[in-house]
Amino acid sequence: MVNSLNDIKTRIATTKKTSHITNAMQMVAVSRLARSEVHAKSFQIYTQKIRQITTDLMRAELIKGSTNPMLVEREVKKTAYLVITSDKGLVGAYNSTILRAVMEMINQDHDSKEEYVILSLGGIGSDFFKARKISPIFELRGLSDHPSFEDVRQIITKAMDMYQDELFDELYVCYNHHINSMTSQVRVEHMLPISHLDPNEADGYTHTFELEPDRDAILAQLLPQYAESMIYGAIVDAKTAESAASMTAMRAATDNAKQLISDLTIQYNRARQAGITQEITEIVSGANAVG
Repeated sequence: MVNSLNDIKTRIATTKKTSHITNAMQMVAVSRLARSEVHAKSFQIYTQKIRQITTDLMRAELIKGSTNPMLVEREVKKTAYLVITSDKGLVGAYNSTILRAVMEMINQDHDSKEEYVILSLGGIGSDFFKARKISPIFELRGLSDHPSFEDVRQIITKAMDMYQDELFDELYVCYNHHINSMTSQVRVEHMLPISHLDPNEADGYTHTFELEPDRDAILAQLLPQYAESMIYGAIVDAKTAESAASMTAMRAATDNAKQLISDLTIQYNRARQAGITQEITEIVSGANAVG
C-alpha cells in the first residue's frame, strides 16, 4: 500500500511539472499569435493596394488578353507545390492536415513523380516527403515565427526563377489558412501563372496618366513583385495558423494534465482512506483477540 501511495504521489508531482511547462508554452503561443495576427492584417493592406495598382495598370490587357509571361498559361508539363509546414511538433494536427491533403491531391492528379516537384518550407514537411522518396527540389528550415520578406526571399526567389526558366509550368502554394484561434483551413492557391486578377476590380480612371519609363516596363517589374507578395502573404498566414495551433495544443495538454492530477488525487485519497480503514480494522481485531 505504501509503495502504491508513493507511486501515485510521484505521478502527481511529475504531471504538475508537465502542466507548468505546457501552460508556459501556451502563454508564449498566445503572445506569438497576437503578434502574428497584427502582422498578417498589416500585410493584407499592402496586398490589397498592390493588387489594385496591378489591376488598374492591366485593365485593358486583362480584358483582351496579355502576352506577359507572368500571365500566359502555357502547357502544363510539370507542376510545382510549395508546401508550408512547421519545423517542430507540438502543434496538434497542423502538419498532418496539410500533408495529408497534399498527398491526396498528388495521388489524384499525377501518375508519376516526373509530373510534379516539391518546394518545402518547414522541417516537418521536408522530412515527410523525404521519408516517401520525394526529395524537395528546394527546402527552407528554421524560419522565425514572424518572418520578414528577407527571411523567405530565398525560397520565393527560387520559385519565381524556376518558373521563369520553365523548370515547371504552374505553382501552387499549399498551407493552413488562419481563420481564428480555434480554426484553420487547408488552402491550395494557384500562384503562377497569375490568373486571378479581375478587370472588374479596376477603378476605371477617367484621366490619362503618363507613366515613366512606360507601362510595359513598370508591369515587367510589378508583376513579379505582385506574385512574390502573394506567396509571402500565404507564408505569413500559415505562420499565424501555426501559432494558433500551438496555443490550442498546449491549452489542451494543460487541461488534460489538470484533469489527470484531479483523477490521481482522488485515487490517492481513496487508497489512503482504504489503508487507514484497514489499519483500524486490524487494530480492532487485535484488541478483540487480546480481550
